[in-house]
Amino acid sequence: MALTDTAIRNAKALEKAFTMTDERGLSIQINPNGGKWWRLRYRFEGKEKMLSLGTYPDVALKDARERRDAARKLLTDGIDPGQQRKASKMAKAGMAANSFEVICREWLENKRSNIEEAQYKKALARLEKDVFPWMGSRPIAEITAPEVLAVLRRIDARGARYTAHKAKSEISQCFRYAIATGRAERDPCPDLRGAIPTPKTENRPAITDPKAAGELLRAIDGFKGTFVVRCALLLAPLLFVRPGELRKATWDGFDLDKGEWRYFINKTKTEHLVPLASQAVAILRELHALTGHGIYVFPGRDPKRPMSDAAVNAALRRMGYDTKTEITGHGFRAMARTILHEELHFKPEVIEHQLAHQVADALGTAYNRTKFLKDRRIMMQQWASYLDKLKEGAAVIPFKGNAA
Repeated sequence: MALTDTAIRNAKALEKAFTMTDERGLSIQINPNGGKWWRLRYRFEGKEKMLSLGTYPDVALKDARERRDAARKLLTDGIDPGQQRKASKMAKAGMAANSFEVICREWLENKRSNIEEAQYKKALARLEKDVFPWMGSRPIAEITAPEVLAVLRRIDARGARYTAHKAKSEISQCFRYAIATGRAERDPCPDLRGAIPTPKTENRPAITDPKAAGELLRAIDGFKGTFVVRCALLLAPLLFVRPGELRKATWDGFDLDKGEWRYFINKTKTEHLVPLASQAVAILRELHALTGHGIYVFPGRDPKRPMSDAAVNAALRRMGYDTKTEITGHGFRAMARTILHEELHFKPEVIEHQLAHQVADALGTAYNRTKFLKDRRIMMQQWASYLDKLKEGAAVIPFKGNAA
C-alpha cells in the first residue's frame, strides 16, 4: 500500500528502527531518535543495493518519489544510481578544490614568506572584500575575461580605481600560479588591458625647499614624544631609507665603530649598505643604551615587535604637519633626492644607489651593492652637516669638490 503524508507524519518512534514501505522500492525508515530517512532498494548487476534519498520532512513524500523515479531511470539506462552519486560528489569536491578562492588563498599563502605581513593582510582583505564573493566559488579553469572585468568594474565604480588595478594584478598572479600547478590553461587578465583606465598617481608629499626643511628639522628637535620615536624622527632625514626599513631595523645590522648599517631589502631582494654620518652614530649610540639589549632599534610596546608603521607619521601630525599634503615618513627620501642633487650637486647615480633604487648596470646588481661607496660615504656625511646648518637657520653654501 502506498504511503501518505499523514501516515508518515503520525508515525511514532519505537525502541528499534522500523520501515514503512511505499511503492517501487521506496520506503522510509523511522529511527529510535525520531529521524525519518527515505530509502530506495534496487538491484544492479544482480546485487541488492540501498540508496538514501534524504530525510522527512525536508524531503516530502512527493519529492522522495521524484528522486526514486530519477534513480530508476538511471537503472534503465544501465547506470548504478549509487555510483553515479559518488562520482557526482567527487566531481563537486574536485571543483571546490580547484575553485578560484581555494587556489588564490594557496597562492597568497605561498607568497607570504617573501612579502611584508602588512602587504599580505592588505591583499587578502582586498580579495575577500572585492573578488571572492563574486568569483571565489567558480572553477578557476572556467573563469572568463568578462567575469574578471565585471569584478574590476564593480570596484572601479565606487571610485577605487587603484584598488581595481591592484586586484587585477593579484587575480593575474593567481591564474599564473594555477597554470604552473596544472589547474588552469591561461590567464584571462591580459585580455583586459586598457579596460580599466590607469589611475592617476600622486607623489607622496615631501618638503624639498631648504628653508622649509630647516623649519621641519627644528620642529623635530623640539619633539616632546617618546625617546624612541624622537630618535626615529631624527634619523629619518639623515638616513632617508624607506619607513618600513627604518622602523624594522635590528641592532645586529649596525656596526657603529665602522659607521655602517647593512640590511636586506625585501622589495629589491638585495643587500643594502647605509654609511652612517657621525651625527647618526651619535644618535644611535644614545639609543643603544635604551634598546640595545633587544632585537629592534625602535621597539614597539611589545619589545619583540618593531614600533608601529604609523608612529612617525603620527609624530609629524603632532608637530603640526599635514601628512596628506606636506610631509610623510616616506617624504624624507624625496627631500634628500631633490636637495642632494639641486643644492649639493651630487651625481644622480650616487643618490639613486643610496636610495636603494635599482640602477641599470652592465656589471650587474652584485657590483651595484658597493658601487660609489666612497662617494656615498662622503655624501652622507656632507648631507648630515648640511642638515645641521639648515636646522641652525644659517645661510648654506652648496658643497663643492667631491660633491660635484
